[in-house]
Formats: sequence, structure tokens, C-alpha cells
Amino acid sequence: MSRLLPPDFDECVNRAVAAFWRGRASAIGKSQGGSRDGVLAGKNLDGFVELVVQVAVHCGLDAAAVRTRKSDLVLPGFFRATKNWDVLVIHEDRLVAVFEFKSQVGSFGNNFNNRSEEVIGSAADLWVAHHHGAYGSGPHRSRNLVADYQPALLNPAIQSDPRPPFLAWLMLLEECAASQRSVRCDEPNFPVFEEFKSASYARRYQILCERLVERQLYSAAALELSSRGSAASRALSPSTSIKNLFAEFAGRVLAAQA
Repeated sequence: MSRLLPPDFDECVNRAVAAFWRGRASAIGKSQGGSRDGVLAGKNLDGFVELVVQVAVHCGLDAAAVRTRKSDLVLPGFFRATKNWDVLVIHEDRLVAVFEFKSQVGSFGNNFNNRSEEVIGSAADLWVAHHHGAYGSGPHRSRNLVADYQPALLNPAIQSDPRPPFLAWLMLLEECAASQRSVRCDEPNFPVFEEFKSASYARRYQILCERLVERQLYSAAALELSSRGSAASRALSPSTSIKNLFAEFAGRVLAAQA
């Protein structure tokens, strides 16, 4: 893994995490709208955007292949016209990678389901659009070519592209008592899956990341926990770590140039 990633990868992650907390604190300090302004500032996760550039260049891509300007981050969808992503990597007119970065500080009960629905829905929209040729250089496929018994989602056997885009999702979660404590599940009609019972919000996010990849909605998904104001972060498992996500991305970048 160390060969795939820049030698200072861990330091770059620490800088990105520290910049997140600094940016969030600065946004809150300059406003009177409360803590939500730190979330709405929009630039707090730019350190992770830069990390994509660094890893792509380390693996041989030109920095220009990594699209980071807001006007360059739009992709067509299937269920909606377009979506703005956080980073796109396009090499020789081929969509190589798509990144979405999210954070959550406090308000765990209010926002967990919203974040979950966003990440699942965005993937569904992208993969169905991809199945219809939305990201290739040729014309879009006719929708009539997809029979009702062949859903263009979750089944890799019917993907039109043998090397589909690398789709990645990263959640930076505040590590605190509220994100770590057990959460009760309401079960008025049917029981929830056993692994969710008494699971903390951090554990729920870990399960989400694992299942996004297991069900092939995402190529890699990471959960990093960080205490407020810290430059450090940690993963709950190697498979859902930021290092694993970027190592998988690095391998895809190398394959795209083969």
C-alpha cells in the first residue's frame, strides 16, 4: 500500500483534518448563524480534495485530469438532470473517478438518515446513468435496450463498461460521547437487523460504509473519526479507512493508464 500512496500520505491526511476543524471554527466565528454555518461554509473539506490531486499525480496522472473547480464538477444523472460532485478525475475523455466528501459534527440523530439517503441515492443515480452511456464519448444508449428484468443497478454483469468509474465516499465524523454511545432503535412493526441494535452512530456509519462497498454501490467508502479541533483521525476498521480508500483509488488510476 505504501508504494501506491505518497510517502507523506499520513501527514497530508492530518493536515486535511486540521484544516477542516480550522475552517469550521473560522466560519462559525465570522457569522451569527450558529454552528450550522460551519457546515454550510463549503470549503472545510478542501484538504481532502487536494489529497485526490496528490495521489493522482503520485500515480502518474497530470494534475489537470483532476477536476476541482465547481463549474467542472457536474455530471448528468438518470433520475435527475445533473449532480455536482466534490472531485472528478477524467483521463483521455474517460471518467476514471468520482468523489463525495461529507462531514458530521453534532446533530447525529437528525442527520444520520439524511446522509445515508443521500449517499445511496447519489450512487443509484450515477450507476443507472452510467449504464445508459452517460459518461462515454459515444451516444447514450436507448432506454429501450434495458429490459424490466435487467435493473441497471447492483448487478455488475450488465454494466456496459468493463472498467466502470471509481466511486468513493468519505465521512469525517466528530468523535465524541454522542457519536459513540449506544442508540435505541424503534421497532413498532418488524425487528431491525441485529447488528443495528444498540449500535452507536459511529458504528452505524461503519456498517453503512461496509455495505455500500459490499453491494457494489461504491468502489470504496471510508469513515474517519476525529475529535473537535484535532489534527488526528482514526478508522474503525482497515477496510473503511481513508488509507484503504486512497489505495484503491491509486490502483484504479494506475490501471487507467495501462
